[in-house]
Amino acid sequence: MSYEHEISIVSAITLKDIFKCEKIYIFCDAHREFYLIPESEMKSKLFSSGEYRKHPKLQLKNGGFYLKSLLKEKKADYDMVINLIHGGDGEDGKMAALFDFYNISFIGPRLEASVLSFNKLYTKWYANELGIKTLPYELLKRGEYSVNTPFPLIVKPLRLGSSIGVSVVKEESELTYALDMAYEFDDAVLIEPFVEGVKEYNLAGCKGEAFCYSMVEEPQKALFLDFEKKYLDFSRTKQVHEADIDEALKTRLEETFATIYDPLFAGALIRCDFFVVDGEVYLNEINPIPGSYANYLFKDFSGAIEELSYHLPKSRQISVDYTYIHSIQQAKGK
Repeated sequence: MSYEHEISIVSAITLKDIFKCEKIYIFCDAHREFYLIPESEMKSKLFSSGEYRKHPKLQLKNGGFYLKSLLKEKKADYDMVINLIHGGDGEDGKMAALFDFYNISFIGPRLEASVLSFNKLYTKWYANELGIKTLPYELLKRGEYSVNTPFPLIVKPLRLGSSIGVSVVKEESELTYALDMAYEFDDAVLIEPFVEGVKEYNLAGCKGEAFCYSMVEEPQKALFLDFEKKYLDFSRTKQVHEADIDEALKTRLEETFATIYDPLFAGALIRCDFFVVDGEVYLNEINPIPGSYANYLFKDFSGAIEELSYHLPKSRQISVDYTYIHSIQQAKGK
């Protein structure tokens, strides 16, 4: 149940030919029902037409996803799950909590990482705690239309990705419309200054035995990537050209990425979008489940995912033996 529902489908179809390993697809529809989709039928029309409903339903329970028949249940056959749901349910922590609760091994952000990266305000708090710079901001709630940030500025829904509801506002006469559009998607919005000519760099990575970084990309864009451009961006498979930057800046971006990633994002492959303003590195946003898993930024994407799969965080096992209750009962003679 996400504004980015269709983008998740685009990402999943894109990765069909990127991942060379054997795989199955589990589709969570807008009614939060799970369906087992054969890889051979992973086409966009299957979902837009509703034909996916003809495929077997799955039930999520302890240990995995199960197909139910008249006489027995059969577990869907896989080694681990990759969370590829963008936006609500996938990136906000709901799916991560379900996987943890039902003891399912998965690649993706854990609950705390999802919460802090999904909410743009929390992301700024997190970065500030780590000593990482972010642009100044102000928070508006539904019904508020007065800003202190000088024009031009950017309006962003607080809990939404893919540039949905985002506007660059050049003058005050454009502000009300931009805010109304953002409030269509969220009850709160973040206001940031629009920095003309800012340098932007994207860096993805994960941590296995050691950190595995992608190449650094300098996005080629106009004022910002709108929804339509990002929608196409989510279907990218062709490797991008590496940004023409010196080793010193590359090292600073990687060091900032590592500070953000470890240990909160353990088990996930994420992408961080950075600004460089007057030689200083600023965090723009954290993409805990980047479009098409940012495969186009890696020279060996499958190798990075495989390495990550061997170093997933383990949940602490707690022994529940009712010792405390038994001791009370014995003390009371009951």
